[in-house]
Amino acid sequence: MINKKISIKDIAKLTNTSITTVSFVLNGKGRISKEITKKILDVAAKNGYEPNRMAVGLRTGVSKVIGLVVETIGGPFFGAMAKVIEEEAEKEGYRIIYCSTNNNIQKGKDVIRMLSQQLVDGYIVTPMKGLEKDIQNLIANEKPVVLIDGYFPDLDIPHVLVDNHGSAFNAVDHLLKAGYKKIGLITADLDLIQLQDRTRGYKDALKANNIKEDKQLVFKLPFDTDKDKAINSVKAFIQQQKQMDAVFFTTNYLGTMGLESIKQLELNIPHDLAMISFDDNEIFSLYPPGITTIQQPTYEIAKSAIDLLLAQMGGEKGDVSKIKYQIPSKLIERGSTVTKK
Repeated sequence: MINKKISIKDIAKLTNTSITTVSFVLNGKGRISKEITKKILDVAAKNGYEPNRMAVGLRTGVSKVIGLVVETIGGPFFGAMAKVIEEEAEKEGYRIIYCSTNNNIQKGKDVIRMLSQQLVDGYIVTPMKGLEKDIQNLIANEKPVVLIDGYFPDLDIPHVLVDNHGSAFNAVDHLLKAGYKKIGLITADLDLIQLQDRTRGYKDALKANNIKEDKQLVFKLPFDTDKDKAINSVKAFIQQQKQMDAVFFTTNYLGTMGLESIKQLELNIPHDLAMISFDDNEIFSLYPPGITTIQQPTYEIAKSAIDLLLAQMGGEKGDVSKIKYQIPSKLIERGSTVTKK
């Protein structure tokens, strides 16, 4: 049997007070005696009273709810950041509504529309091209927004993410200094600024080391490709590029599929093919000989994003639109990139 939630009317009956008195006490209004206030609060706590946040929001204009809109809440990267954001938000009395877009523009629009109808106080959003107007509308309606893991190049909206360009540059430079010259790039065919910055870092590292870019060594895999088909596509690319001695994967899901592809081709890492993946994953430390990765500062990204949002919602004055944090990553060197003999 499901217990019915206790209401303000129920608390009034249990405490032999009026609904108005109970409402004043629960909302911290009016001048109610300490004895009655304690009695009402004790009954409310004992019976698990929870206010209707929608009703509170309509009355006060504050719902104490934050909308978190990311690519996929189920992945390790966004899951780790969501945990930090939730913990920090709870310290200030806020709850989180989690939403995933799966890099689908229409889903992103629908999610933002749904959250705006729920009177959400602020938003942390992973941006996608096509959501510019939706996010600008939130800001126009005086809703604080912080972008995370991406940004809109032409818009001044506060954002926090890893230094994608610098991280990719350092990864490819590491391969070059280890003696690898024919370095491939496998990335997702998505119009995301973070992937563009990683690709630019790859190209700039080649240029800085006087290595001519070979377009045949760049492979873009459609984002929604079935896993088995994706693995076969990566295998075909590796087989076609016989001259390639190393490969840089721009995401960890591509990196894990890359491992499977290399395994099926019965190639040895790093003697036949060295590799680096963006974003660390447990499998990369366990898979022999250990895969070199770019470790994203998930805690720092998440903490900076929620602190920036809470500051805005707390009424902190000043123009935050030009706050743009790019946090350095850490290159975790493992056996997949040992110096070439």
